[in-house]
Amino acid sequence: MTELAAQLLESPMAPQIIQQVQAVLNDEHKRRQAFYEWMDDDMKAEFINGEIVVHSPALHRHNKAVMLLGRLVSTFVDVHDLGIALVEKTLVELTRNSYEPDIVFFGKEKAVDLEPDQLYYPAPDLIVEVLSKSTQQNDRGVKFEDYAAHNVTEYWLVDPVRETIETFTIDADTSNYAATGLFRVGQSISSQVISGFAVPVKAVFDAGANVTALRALLTA
Repeated sequence: MTELAAQLLESPMAPQIIQQVQAVLNDEHKRRQAFYEWMDDDMKAEFINGEIVVHSPALHRHNKAVMLLGRLVSTFVDVHDLGIALVEKTLVELTRNSYEPDIVFFGKEKAVDLEPDQLYYPAPDLIVEVLSKSTQQNDRGVKFEDYAAHNVTEYWLVDPVRETIETFTIDADTSNYAATGLFRVGQSISSQVISGFAVPVKAVFDAGANVTALRALLTA
């Protein structure tokens, strides 16, 4: 039992509060089903705490970081047969919310259960979100908590303005994310869940460095 649940059960109002919360969650469930019916392949939208969040077109530096890092991750994963890496348009369906992360990775244990006609995905092993002004509050807030609660082992936050990457992994004692590093251009970054994956940070933000890193991954 979580500390929050224990505190709630100490209140004499617990039954009424639980009833009210359940009514809200039931209504959210209906709206979530309507969200699935409403959205189409051309839009990027998420369902977060009962609300539909539609994303506006991203800046070039955001798209570039997603493309460059996605290319490195997916190539390495495919070459070494480590599972499945997907870039955008991957609707991750968690208990309450539905997200479209920028990059996801499923290790072999989870990848084996993915179907060719998969539409809604379970929690992956790694999620990468590229920050923007419109998304960073959720990326550092509700998503940060939700991904940890669903045991997404590793979480990266890529800042295309500062050209940095923050990494987090699940703390076994608290089941929350613990920071494992802040990496800048001039440094290398590696993954704890994608065995052997390590690239220069610059390769996430610079096309030339990306090509060099890609060649190194292909010959490793």
